[in-house]
Amino acid sequence: MVSTACTVMAAGSHTAQAQLVTGTSSPATTGNTPVTTGAVVAGTSSPAPNPVVPDQPETVTVRLDRARAELQPSLGAQVYRFGRGAIHTLPQADNAPLNQLFLQAPGVAQDSYGQIHVRGDHNEVQFRIDGVQLPEGIAVFGQALETRFAHDAALITGALPAQYGFLQAAVIDINTKSGRTDPGGELSIYGGARDYFQPSFAYGASSGRWDFFITGDYLHNRVGIENPTSNFNAIHDLSNQYHGLAKLQYTPDDTTRVSLIGGISNAEYQIPNNPNQTPGLGLSFNGVTDYDSRDLDEHQKEITDFAILSVQKQVGTLDLQSSVFTRYSSLYYSPDIMGDLLFDGISQTAARSVWSTGTQTDASWHVSRDHTVRAGFQIFGERNSSGTNSIVSPQVGEDEAGNAIYGDRPIGIHDGAGKTGLIYGLYLQDEWRILPSLTVNYGVRFDGVSEYVSSTQLSPRINVVWRPTSTTTLHAGYSRYFTPPPFEEITNNSIGDFANTSAAAAVTRNDKVQPERDNYFDAGIDQIVLPGLHVGFDGYYKQANELIDEGQFGAPIILSAFNYAKGQVHGYEATTSYEKGPLSLYGNVAWSRAIGKRITSSQFDFDPEELSYISNRWVHLDHDQRWTGSGGAAYSFFHQTAHPLRASADLVTGSGLRADGDVPNGRALPGYYVINLALMQTFKNTILKGTTLRLDVLNLLDRRYIIRDGSGIGVGAPQYGLRRTILAGIAQRF
Repeated sequence: MVSTACTVMAAGSHTAQAQLVTGTSSPATTGNTPVTTGAVVAGTSSPAPNPVVPDQPETVTVRLDRARAELQPSLGAQVYRFGRGAIHTLPQADNAPLNQLFLQAPGVAQDSYGQIHVRGDHNEVQFRIDGVQLPEGIAVFGQALETRFAHDAALITGALPAQYGFLQAAVIDINTKSGRTDPGGELSIYGGARDYFQPSFAYGASSGRWDFFITGDYLHNRVGIENPTSNFNAIHDLSNQYHGLAKLQYTPDDTTRVSLIGGISNAEYQIPNNPNQTPGLGLSFNGVTDYDSRDLDEHQKEITDFAILSVQKQVGTLDLQSSVFTRYSSLYYSPDIMGDLLFDGISQTAARSVWSTGTQTDASWHVSRDHTVRAGFQIFGERNSSGTNSIVSPQVGEDEAGNAIYGDRPIGIHDGAGKTGLIYGLYLQDEWRILPSLTVNYGVRFDGVSEYVSSTQLSPRINVVWRPTSTTTLHAGYSRYFTPPPFEEITNNSIGDFANTSAAAAVTRNDKVQPERDNYFDAGIDQIVLPGLHVGFDGYYKQANELIDEGQFGAPIILSAFNYAKGQVHGYEATTSYEKGPLSLYGNVAWSRAIGKRITSSQFDFDPEELSYISNRWVHLDHDQRWTGSGGAAYSFFHQTAHPLRASADLVTGSGLRADGDVPNGRALPGYYVINLALMQTFKNTILKGTTLRLDVLNLLDRRYIIRDGSGIGVGAPQYGLRRTILAGIAQRF
């Protein structure tokens, strides 16, 4: 039986987790259910490597996966895990965008363009592939990483241990599929409403000490970007996307593993149109002053490629993994030249790219039964390039009231910039079992950035975990955070070039975006009430200096970073689950409040009145959502036969993001809830290895709900949630 319950465990060490959730090749991975772990059981410091019978590659793989997980334990943090079975059970399964998967975790709010916000932060989420952190990319729509790549995945948040740096709102840790964990092949066709068509393939195999896996898909639909209206279908919203991942592993001996991972993402989007809008700036393009917004023709292309080469080694009580990685990410926006100028005062062809290359090493030394010392470092260099070709109207004079008068013959302005920078961090920490029921994990990080600004910080961290009974786990932690400015969202473009044009900035100040520095506190409890019934509660508080936020300013869908001088985020999360036999249930609810005061960088992106109001008043962040919830249920019919039928439903609900009211971000948008339904019929005794039929209904009740209304600090166009969409597919194993 495979269920979707969110099991709140009195979390143990990675070994204990492997005992509680079976059918996995890694102790950090779970089998059938999303699993929340509030803390690690005290008195269970990381075990020394277990002896392995030579010439049994599967056993070696299990042990090396366990050792890799032990390099980066989530001691004291909040962890929400999705095993292979849980991913298959959720609506769309491997076809689901990665953000939809993690909306089922507590404290995760959805936003437009596929963004998620974890615990009131904007976009400070790091992605790790088999334990290796990828540098940030600049994809705006969708995700460059696919759910299809994951054998299992976890979202880690809270007071993070010292090995996690740079982006610390949450860590999305993906253990990729391999030829041993996911052997054999699969062909799948999936599609349905709105021209949705998604063929995919996967194949994994192993022979001796070699292991190979490859997967890819093509996605074509007419819901590439959220609809700017509440209508059933959007205008001009075609999307074509390609994704792929390949993984090759070699185990030369029982204590060594070499792996090479490569991934690609190539996506093209039409920008959907909001009809019945008319230009209101009074501009003319060679005598044309009117334009039907229904006919706008804007496009955006996004490319992301990455590669990771890792070597993992065990020497006695020492575990080590060292990796080199590279990531290239680019974005190209093509405007509607006449329409963009008349509506926005500027028509801008924009290109931006960032190329990051670096290395990461993590080591774990089991000093004694009560002490495990971990240390490591990360360093990567980045090259950021940007270029724009802008069409604007020149100012030719002023009227009697002092308002600008613009000519009807546009002019072109070219601007380009590039920058090379460096980010680095190193850490040292000790997991100390003070008493059989009490463990302390304490450490320190040193981080630095040398890009548009240069800065460093020493960051202490500590987590205390106490297990007074076998069913109760309490934890509390403090982490000092240092978040470098997002290099890919900052440019040196000149503001002065646009003076005396229709794109002139009302504010010409442009202070540099600074690193964010936080004090983060977290505490919680996890309780096994009865066998199969788990509950958990967690609270957190973040005090930030130079809080980093992001927004869309202008027609190109490119996010730009800015700072609030001060920020505060605090909230609470509760989660529960129940699982018995073929039935599983889970639910999460979270309350959050995120505020900031005084914008201290990128001021030219804001109106003078907006800057003045925020200069001495607290305002809600645009992504602040007071209440967020998720839940689900699953039941497996005929689960003891060769043709099980699994029915599941999940729920996502929220009280609404912020929008402008009488003051900036002064009101909340209407609340919403969305129910998705999935049916999956498996035939295990067909001629080949198995056939799976699935039917997914997204937004079952066809609820109309708004994500953004086009107002708010750094908010672009309106976006509405997806209306009812029926999708179906067939997958064949071979």
